[in-house]
Amino acid sequence: MPPTRGRPIALKLLILLTVPLLSLVGLWVFAAVLTGGDGLRLLQINELVRNLANPSEQMNVHLQTERLASVEFMIGKRSAGSLAKQRALTDSTIGTFRKLARDQPDISPEMAAQLTQLNDRLDRLPKIRRQVDGRTSTPLSVIDGFSEIVDASFRMHDTMILVPDMALYRQARAVSALGEAKDILSREQSVIAVVLSRGRVIKGEREAFTGMVATRRLLYTQALSHLDAGLRGPYQKLVGSPVYREFEEAEDAIRGQAVLNGLPATAATWPIDANNLWTVVDLNQFKAVQEIVRRVTPAANGILVKIGVAGGAGLLAVAASLMLSFRFRRRLVRELAGLRDAATELAEVRLAGLVQRLRGNPTGPVELAPLTVKAETAEVADIVQAFNTVQSTAVDAAVSQAKLRHGVNQVFVNLARRNQSLLHRQLLQLDSMERQTEEPDALDDLFKLDHLTTRMRRHAESLIILSDQAPGRGWRNPVPIVDVLRAAVAEVEEYQRVEVLQTPPLSLTGAAVADVAHLMAELIENATLFSPPKTRVDLRTTQTPHGLTVEIEDRGLGLPRPELDELNARLAEMPEFDLAQSDRLGLFVVSRLAARQGIRVRLAPSPYGGLTASVMLPSAILSDQPALAH
Repeated sequence: MPPTRGRPIALKLLILLTVPLLSLVGLWVFAAVLTGGDGLRLLQINELVRNLANPSEQMNVHLQTERLASVEFMIGKRSAGSLAKQRALTDSTIGTFRKLARDQPDISPEMAAQLTQLNDRLDRLPKIRRQVDGRTSTPLSVIDGFSEIVDASFRMHDTMILVPDMALYRQARAVSALGEAKDILSREQSVIAVVLSRGRVIKGEREAFTGMVATRRLLYTQALSHLDAGLRGPYQKLVGSPVYREFEEAEDAIRGQAVLNGLPATAATWPIDANNLWTVVDLNQFKAVQEIVRRVTPAANGILVKIGVAGGAGLLAVAASLMLSFRFRRRLVRELAGLRDAATELAEVRLAGLVQRLRGNPTGPVELAPLTVKAETAEVADIVQAFNTVQSTAVDAAVSQAKLRHGVNQVFVNLARRNQSLLHRQLLQLDSMERQTEEPDALDDLFKLDHLTTRMRRHAESLIILSDQAPGRGWRNPVPIVDVLRAAVAEVEEYQRVEVLQTPPLSLTGAAVADVAHLMAELIENATLFSPPKTRVDLRTTQTPHGLTVEIEDRGLGLPRPELDELNARLAEMPEFDLAQSDRLGLFVVSRLAARQGIRVRLAPSPYGGLTASVMLPSAILSDQPALAH
């Protein structure tokens, strides 16, 4: 009889969930208790209005007034003395606000964060004033600077909307949005002053004013749709009044294209229209805020009564569920954590190390010890056994893949070595026949056959390179770079289209000649294959402080940027040869040769519409020695 492995995990989960499910009815009561602090803060709404909302609103009014005064000073319509008086009034309201805010206890973390941000914005006010005094900024920038301070104040107001039900919350949010619309109206007044001083509207002012108008009208439309009849009435009356229509006409005129060349005759009344609308809006906003405050307190009292009655019945159920949950949770967490650690080690350490060893030695030891996890739960023990089965399967698959890869590589090497030997003998035979032939037509045919054999030799060497072996060709002495490039061109079918431009007097070390020539031949062949038949392929060389750069430029159709980035990534990281991607053999060959010699290859768009392959040869494989015969 097999040993008992503990209770099934399904039974444990059932025990864990039984008490929480039975106590769900009481959990909402517990959640209400958690919100009791918010209910108590609702009773302090009058204190928040007195110590934060009202002082900040007074501060905003003076900031709005100073914003207009600053713009008028910059355009020469207000004296420095008048501006200084307004700044003094603004500083007085800021000082009062900051003092009351510091003394305000028990504010929420969200409100504290917004209050800190508002104070940070207020600290920037001296800088804005210096820009105004020195006229080192544009009026629009000054308007934006003051607007950022006022916006921070509205964000603080948002955190003060502690209303107890959704209907009243929507009313309060709508009134706050109308306050923001009132500030945007003040910004429009400042822009109008700038427009009138210049006599026309420039592009930047028109774009900024258009955004203000759109935002103000959107805020009005959305806010009025959420207000009830009692709060909406004064605003609806205002929207239908001549004062509002006249100001809208002024807005439309400033946004129009025609004012770019001059203002209409009615422009003189724009400041008056804006001021008249501001007066009515300010009065409506004050009454709406007072009405919201009056509605909040009774609702808050009702919520607190409900919270107190609902009480802590859910606390006992939650406490019981927590005791049972923690009791079984500890055991499950311990088992699952051990399983997780063992599985992670298997995937990231043991199997990865095995695969790495098999790449170097396919016939090496392949045994892995099974997972050892202390499992008291039946399902966890089954998972451990399943992981051990997966491990055995993965090991067998890794061994089979390593042997297959090794066998394929050996086939590549054997076939390539045989072909390479035959092709070498064929080249010697062709060279002998070329020397003995004097007839031009026959000699031309022999040269073509010689060229085809050279290309076949390069393809045979590609198989050897893909198998991580070195080709048979080699040089003991340095070879001039121009000869290496010409040899690479000679291994390309359409070599007549390739032109090697002037090269610096440098040589390649003998050990690098074969790899560089092969790499260049692969890139040159790609350039000729993927460009129109009668176009030219240029090879340019440039000496750099770190070596030599060879650019292969074609006049083809190029590649899309995503595909180009993918190719460059493959060239940079030398990916492992994948038999499924046989259409990219040249790419694998180039990346391996580049990695072997420390060469960097990068593809980029060509000015002619094709591609430019840049091959950066490091100084380590370059030599200034005179070229010698190999």
